[in-house]
Amino acid sequence: NAPRDTTFESAVFTAQRKQAAADAVLPVYTPPDPAISRQQITRLRATLDSILIIRVDAALTAEQKRVKLASISELQLSPEDIPTILSLSGDRWETLRAEALSVLERTMRGVIRESDVDTARRAVPSLVSFSFSESEVGLISDLVRPFAAANSYYSPELTEAARQAARDAVQPVQRAFKTGQVILRAGEVVTDAHLEALASLGLVRMGVQPLQLLGKGALIVMTAIFTGLYFYRRKRLGLLYNARSLLMVAAVYLVFLIGARFAIPNNVLLPYLYPLPAVGMLLATLFGIEAGIVISIITGILAAYGFNSDLLPYYLFTSLCGVLVLGPARRFWDYLWAGVAVTGAGAAMLVAFRFNAGGLDWLGVAQLLLAAAGCGFLSAAFALLGQYFLAQTLGLVTPLHLLEISRPDFPLLQLLLRNAPGTYQHSLQVANLAEQAAEAIGADPLLTRVGAIFHDMGKAKNAAFFIENQAPGQENTHQDMDPAEAAATIIRHVTDGVALARKYRLPRRLEDFVLEHHGSMLTRYQYNQALERAGGDASAVDVEKFRYPGPSPRSRETAILMLADGAEARTRAQSPRTEEEIRALIRGVVDYVQKEGQLDNTTLTLRDINLIIESFVATLRGAYHPRIQYPAAEPAPAASESLATTPRK
Repeated sequence: NAPRDTTFESAVFTAQRKQAAADAVLPVYTPPDPAISRQQITRLRATLDSILIIRVDAALTAEQKRVKLASISELQLSPEDIPTILSLSGDRWETLRAEALSVLERTMRGVIRESDVDTARRAVPSLVSFSFSESEVGLISDLVRPFAAANSYYSPELTEAARQAARDAVQPVQRAFKTGQVILRAGEVVTDAHLEALASLGLVRMGVQPLQLLGKGALIVMTAIFTGLYFYRRKRLGLLYNARSLLMVAAVYLVFLIGARFAIPNNVLLPYLYPLPAVGMLLATLFGIEAGIVISIITGILAAYGFNSDLLPYYLFTSLCGVLVLGPARRFWDYLWAGVAVTGAGAAMLVAFRFNAGGLDWLGVAQLLLAAAGCGFLSAAFALLGQYFLAQTLGLVTPLHLLEISRPDFPLLQLLLRNAPGTYQHSLQVANLAEQAAEAIGADPLLTRVGAIFHDMGKAKNAAFFIENQAPGQENTHQDMDPAEAAATIIRHVTDGVALARKYRLPRRLEDFVLEHHGSMLTRYQYNQALERAGGDASAVDVEKFRYPGPSPRSRETAILMLADGAEARTRAQSPRTEEEIRALIRGVVDYVQKEGQLDNTTLTLRDINLIIESFVATLRGAYHPRIQYPAAEPAPAASESLATTPRK
């Protein structure tokens, strides 16, 4: 009850009346546009001129004229119209032509809205002069109707201006309470009007207090800092690569949290519709499941802080289910299933809460379930769109993008296949080797495979300089070149590959595979040639001219590629026949790479290297397995033509 008399200006009721006044305003349309009328009349005049040309063309037969008239795209002439056109005299045609233009001008003079076009076209015959016959009236109508168009359109700006004027015309609403008058009864739903009245009497405080707002803001910022530091410390696991990524993730994190703080208060359905699980799902696709889980827990706690106790388990359960089902997201369908998982998890939580509360409101439950379904759909959509945008912005690789660019019809792969088919086949074989080895040691097999597919793409620019692209018996182009020049040509495929990667907008991570697959090793063949020409005097040869620019591999994936590239090339050159020979060749490649210090910047262990060797052996064993030596085929006995052409029964 009101403790005293009070009169105050009610912002709630004033806003309601303003909205009612605005809602009562009908849509406002623009006045008829004369330019549209002139345009349509000009179009009709041009069409009539085309008809006249056909009519007077003596080179056309009657049948050809009928065909040409029927093919005029601007018109839809009836079967009766064409004979009428051809049978009219010149003077009568000019009279009919003038009438058609006059009828269209009178039609377009009125107001024609988009919804009234059909009505205006139906009214065309009534505007034709009574001096014309029935067939001529039909012809004039068919000529005019296609050009009768809307000349007045709905104007959002004018409508909004009218609505704003209606709002401005509303006078403030005054509310008054007498001492002891009932403001709010027990059990009654509290509305904004109740809160406003109580606030006018000093019984409640409206809005967020500065200290309360400061406390919540500090909590969000501190949690964001903690999250950033956590992931920064975990960057060696590949969760976040640089400060730019940290800032971008923090921005997404804060945007969704701030959005939640606006969506949740004073709403029944919106908190359950809000796509908070999208944050964890997005980070799971970009940085792995661990990142998604951590962010899901933190955002769930912060978003639900201070609100309905149902929201915390709802946000946590839906977010974690979405992250776990989505995983690395290798296909579009993974996002769909993740959305279904979010929907199912949310529905299960809501039903459980309502059963525990007792007294089920089935209509309310149905509305909440629809909100959960919307949450699942929106979360999947935001995660899908967000991963595409952020991956491009941050230069990250996602499984979905890797699968997309590794398709055989990707333009860069088509370029490599056309220009350097031998290199293309070599890259596929290296990709098979590297992928299996990456899986064996727990590296990223998909990234390794795609990096291997593109590692030699620079050879597409000078394919003939590389032996795998030379036909059998073809003279090696390097034989007549200076060793340093030949080495520079070979080394250039690395820089050419980086240029192609940027031209075709490949992820920056794949450039590492191009730069690091030879590390800083020498082109040994050309270097040895140079030594021979220098009489064995190493001081006379500039070794740096024969060295790849590097750097040496800095990740397990690029190290695997270097080993797979060398192993495939060595086995292809020497064609081992037994498993022991294959293992010896691979061990030689690995020992040479280690001796050159190319694996010093990676985290590969001796156990990893042994697993890689065994994986290579298992894969290459299938390609170089021994085959049965068949005896030479004897020449077939001569057969008669009739026997040779008679099919076997």
